[in-house]
Amino acid sequence: MRILIVEDEIRISEGIEKLLHKIDSEYVIAGIAADGLEGLQMCRQLNPDLIITDVQMPEMDGLKMLEAVYAEGFAAKAIVISAYSEFEYARGAMKLGVTEYLLKPVNLSEFTNALENIKRQIMEDNRKKPDKVGTLDQIMRELIGGRLLVDEDTKSYLFNNYTVSDRQQFILIVAYLGDRYETGAVSGKSSLSYSLSLYEGISYCSLEIEYLRSVISIVYNCQNPTDFERWVQYHLFGSLAYNAAIGYTVAESLTQIRSALDRLLPYMDWNLSFEDSVLISYPKITQVQTSMCVYPQDLEAKMKSAICAANHKKERELLQMFSDYFRDGKVYDPHEIKESYVRFIWAVIETAKGIGNSGAANISQQKLLERIMNARMREELSDVCEMIASTLDQNGDESDSDNLTVRRAKSMIGEFYHIGITLDEIASRLDITPEYLGTLFHKETGVTFSTYIKNFRIQKAKELLIGTSLKLYEISDRVGYSDPKYFSKVFRDTTGQLPADYRKAFK
Repeated sequence: MRILIVEDEIRISEGIEKLLHKIDSEYVIAGIAADGLEGLQMCRQLNPDLIITDVQMPEMDGLKMLEAVYAEGFAAKAIVISAYSEFEYARGAMKLGVTEYLLKPVNLSEFTNALENIKRQIMEDNRKKPDKVGTLDQIMRELIGGRLLVDEDTKSYLFNNYTVSDRQQFILIVAYLGDRYETGAVSGKSSLSYSLSLYEGISYCSLEIEYLRSVISIVYNCQNPTDFERWVQYHLFGSLAYNAAIGYTVAESLTQIRSALDRLLPYMDWNLSFEDSVLISYPKITQVQTSMCVYPQDLEAKMKSAICAANHKKERELLQMFSDYFRDGKVYDPHEIKESYVRFIWAVIETAKGIGNSGAANISQQKLLERIMNARMREELSDVCEMIASTLDQNGDESDSDNLTVRRAKSMIGEFYHIGITLDEIASRLDITPEYLGTLFHKETGVTFSTYIKNFRIQKAKELLIGTSLKLYEISDRVGYSDPKYFSKVFRDTTGQLPADYRKAFK
């Protein structure tokens, strides 16, 4: 696998290079570029198999570079590495079809898994062409992979052996199975082929395409494409044993099969926007009118309160309400739906982390982002919500009354730290004396109440300093300090750095 590294920080690019050689000595570093513009030029010269790129760089950022690379027809895979977890970069990567998006600092296990995933895709793409032209399945697989040049000998062979003429339309039916591909691909292919056999007068070829997690049927010799499309809409969904997102498009010739598939695939996400069993037909799907997708801020606020109160039943109810929010009969842009999921789930994770939920602390946000970005069916997004609900419940219920009291105190700190809540106020809400709460808190946590809430606020301040561009007085106010100068002093006493120096060091 020939790899191009695009990173403006020399220390990081050298680190990635060493890491790649450590993971697999057969990886070839084709080149290292210092910014997106140089990366684009090197891509033109080297035609790498994989591009590993940062986002924020001078001259041209990583996503703009990838956009230019793909616009020029290069088929390189991409891993995007970013120090920023805001949705804007995930959204940009989504639009480009990037499936590997890692957050700095890069986790070795996640980086290795991303490389393995890319390698599997490339192996699928580069499956060797048969010595001879081969079977119809082999030829169609090569056409889908863009690896076969359709010359006159190939056309003659296809016509004489399979009555496949280049001067006809080819209908592509894509059944996306998602996470059920491994267990459902064989039966899905069988079901799809059987259903197509019931429609008289057509010929077809069905293939399992692992890297797309889909079964694809190529239909030819169809005399009435309009009638056939209606038939697919009303008969195909019920024949599959598993839920599937089904796409439909037409190629005007053999040589256009790959380009027709490339045009359809980005629109398969629209299955998220409709009720079940709606055929995603290209180019009809491009004419769909959408409603404005308004993020449910009120649900996020209620969810944060439920997490801080450790009300797991309410958490599940709100997660279900969030999933149902996009099922109100309106049609929303699927990218906006995914953005809303990223924003909501991120808020849930950060809130749970803030109150010490061990399950939330162990979640791989990069993997979660990948699952949301790659989703093409509603049940995939619902599975994400179910996983989050189970994670929040991971701590279980404590039977010890003292532990429960401290957990409730921590929950209140997590919910009200920004308004300067005191030990007396929390004790009053818990209907116990401040002295008892202070003693109990120190016994269970090993630190005093004042030290715990100070550290909690400083941790929140660190997140705001790194993850936002808020001014110092705004951050001070958000974490419960009315005096920015006093906040700076507390921050320095705790971390050894002033807030501005801390931000500079991490940015």
